Amino acid sequence: MKAIWNDAVIAESDDTVVIEGNHYFPLSSVNDAFIKPSEKTTVCPWKGTANYYNLSVAGSENANAAWYYANPKDAAREIAGRVAFWNGVQIVN
Repeated sequence: MKAIWNDAVIAESDDTVVIEGNHYFPLSSVNDAFIKPSEKTTVCPWKGTANYYNLSVAGSENANAAWYYANPKDAAREIAGRVAFWNGVQIVN
């Protein structure tokens, strides 16, 4: 699977976990050159607190386009150390 935005491959892995239709990529598969920490957080009742990354590719920014659960609840422990994408990021096989 690949996560692509602004013609750049943000992440690529054969090991994604799909939850609620979102592919969670291993953090090690994400190209660090394209992500920057965001201050945004949200709370999911069963997964826990999500933290976000902004994407930056070729001078364009995509705010809060990636998220992860630093300390997911037990029900979502399989996504620990993984990142998912949205907001225009294409997930392709």
